Amino acid sequence: MIQRFILLGEGYNDLYELLELASSNQSRIHMLLRLDTTINDQEKSSLVLILHPAVPGKMMPLYLCLEGINSPNRKQTERYRLFEQLSKQVDKPIHKLEVKSSDQFEEKDLYYQYLIGVLRMNRYIPPLQ
Repeated sequence: MIQRFILLGEGYNDLYELLELASSNQSRIHMLLRLDTTINDQEKSSLVLILHPAVPGKMMPLYLCLEGINSPNRKQTERYRLFEQLSKQVDKPIHKLEVKSSDQFEEKDLYYQYLIGVLRMNRYIPPLQ
């Protein structure tokens, strides 16, 4: 199975797209994920929607709003509240991981490979087949 990150962006519109994807694909939701990191001494979070592959299909999409949300560890934001509401709506918990920031990698593809390795190691997504 192929796992692929699909970058939606960092702003409000991107989060709304992620929320709509989740709402319209509730039966395919594998996991909701919050990736926490630090960039320039600021705590940031990425929000991820992981879907089961479409049938027929062998690609597990990981929709990503990258490091655009201030970490809810310090102060709740409206964007994160929307993600929490989604979690309740679809009855799926938000899993949390602390990861390196994307600016520590020369290319986004290397960052995505790193994240996929972390997610596989933590058994959040299945191993490469």
